Amino acid sequence: MLSKSKIKFIRSLEQKKFRKKENAFLAEGPKCVDDLLCAGFRPRMVLHTASWQSPVPLPAAAEDILVTDEELRKVSLLQHPQHVLGVFDIPTVSSASLSDAPATDLVLALDSVQDPGNLGTIIRTADWFGIRNIVCTAGTADAYNPKVVQATMGSIARLNITYFDTLPDYLSTLPPSTPVYGAVLDGENIYTTTLTPHGVIIMGNEGNGISAPVREMLTHKLLIPQNREGAESLNVSIATAIILSEFRRRG
Repeated sequence: MLSKSKIKFIRSLEQKKFRKKENAFLAEGPKCVDDLLCAGFRPRMVLHTASWQSPVPLPAAAEDILVTDEELRKVSLLQHPQHVLGVFDIPTVSSASLSDAPATDLVLALDSVQDPGNLGTIIRTADWFGIRNIVCTAGTADAYNPKVVQATMGSIARLNITYFDTLPDYLSTLPPSTPVYGAVLDGENIYTTTLTPHGVIIMGNEGNGISAPVREMLTHKLLIPQNREGAESLNVSIATAIILSEFRRRG
């Protein structure tokens, strides 16, 4: 039987301040939990019904807790719990390695993307296109928010996600020759401009786009052209998918 203290601890991880304090996050459902386990994320505890089987042996230090459907409902943040819930350590990523990454591959950078659903979709999309590093500003939604984790459908297990106070803090660590792309309304048509298979791609805030200090550091301004008059803008997660698709098509 689950203790009240354990239930309280698990439910507390819905809030960012407790995730930060405990350096832990929640993942639910076989897809997310299985992918995290297979990627080597360290579980602190795994609560599951009898119908779930771990894809890999759980570490000896992890609590392996068999629960009933009713007990799982008490701790789950989902309307319909999916057989398994895991509490994992939030991984640390070396910021030093991020300075080298744009020399050989694409790094996606997010300038205050605030909606958890957008961030989750962006992470999943980045995984599809083989992006391995995402850099976020402090104003971007927390990647380990349960809503974000759920929206990634396991993709969060395969990406390194790092937060900086501002993007200039990160961009200033890169060699001056690094291509820095940004999606802006006064940019060049992405389908006709030259693109490189490496560098940094910056996507901006849902309402305000890329902030002024970051715009000044762009070396290439990109525009997704509109086919005809209509919507004023694209959702940032959709725009990210279009841009990554074009980079990978060229590369």
